[in-house]
Amino acid sequence: MKVVARISILLAFPFRLFFLLGSLYAAVAIVAWIGLLFGHLSLPVGWSAVHWHSHEMLFGLVAAAITGFVLTAVCNWTGVPPISRPGLLGLGLLWLSGRVAMWNAGNLPALLVAIVDVLFLPVVALYLLSILWQQRNTHNYIMAGVIGLLGLTNLCMHVGLAGQNITWLLHGETAALNIITFIMVVIAGRITPAFSANWLRLQGGNPNDVRRSTKLDIWVLSATALMIPLDMTQSIPIVVGVTTLFAALLNGIRLVLWSGWRTAKEPLLWILHIGYAWIVLALLLKGLAIFGFVAASVWQHALGVGAMGTLILGVMTRVSLGHTGRPLHLPRSGITIYFAILLAAVSRVLTALLLVDYKTGLVLTAIGWTLAFALFILIYWPILSSPRVDGRPG
Repeated sequence: MKVVARISILLAFPFRLFFLLGSLYAAVAIVAWIGLLFGHLSLPVGWSAVHWHSHEMLFGLVAAAITGFVLTAVCNWTGVPPISRPGLLGLGLLWLSGRVAMWNAGNLPALLVAIVDVLFLPVVALYLLSILWQQRNTHNYIMAGVIGLLGLTNLCMHVGLAGQNITWLLHGETAALNIITFIMVVIAGRITPAFSANWLRLQGGNPNDVRRSTKLDIWVLSATALMIPLDMTQSIPIVVGVTTLFAALLNGIRLVLWSGWRTAKEPLLWILHIGYAWIVLALLLKGLAIFGFVAASVWQHALGVGAMGTLILGVMTRVSLGHTGRPLHLPRSGITIYFAILLAAVSRVLTALLLVDYKTGLVLTAIGWTLAFALFILIYWPILSSPRVDGRPG
């Protein structure tokens, strides 16, 4: 198929473009970071290697993955057609401009870098809100709101860097982690039990084995959301710690009710349950960190590599099949994607716990992470850049 035709197909739906862009960036950025960290690579990033890495994972990879998913999902929520090809191309170029600016931040005015990089998420939020407003889809306003808030945390990190104020930078980073946690809890909380119940029904099982509770969901979302202002206002540590542990407990109960072990025969499903389990573990570790039992970096990497990495790949591998009209069966060798990201997550957490040599642990993490996203690109590029197999638009 000609290159122009493939590009046109990539612009047919947001998930096609942003899943591919995010995965390419995930693979490249982690290699660059390892090179920067160990002094094998020199780039004019203008940030410390650690904070540049954190920023680019949050506002490079995660922002792309969220955009691809949410702008695709809004079509299902409202029945509206996807964003136009020129509009989607513009969004893609805006995201890419932010990445170029962040790779050259040391050679560019800080204000210019901040403007170019920060614009992306507010634009996504405003577009999403406009669609929801037109369709009176008030139920999903929250998604536009949290994406907008995520954009503010990016601004906070830039303000901290420009003013050489580590407090602002760390506040922005922590708030972004909390907001992304909330987004994952919302999205995974919708799709994981629904997909699992549907699969059980098709397998002749009992979909009611996947239990859901509206009251519990309200408590889960409330406790998870409460961590955002508590962290930002630097409230009494014991209050933050107890709230975080309470959120871990509630999310854990929610996960158990979904009966993930019943999906053990379907990789496209059990990976979502494992990804959610990483959220629970990250919240538990965060609570323990607040009380001084473990370092803060432990929960951050359990969340970043474990929950974010696993859920992003879990969602992308499934959505890319379903939304291109293909059977929901993981492609050959696709299971390696999941094992690779789990290797990366376990290695990074063990390294943060000082149970694995630092350099060895980071190299293992980088290998697992890069392999996972590189395999996604190799396996799913033909899928993402080809027409739907059922002949439908999109």
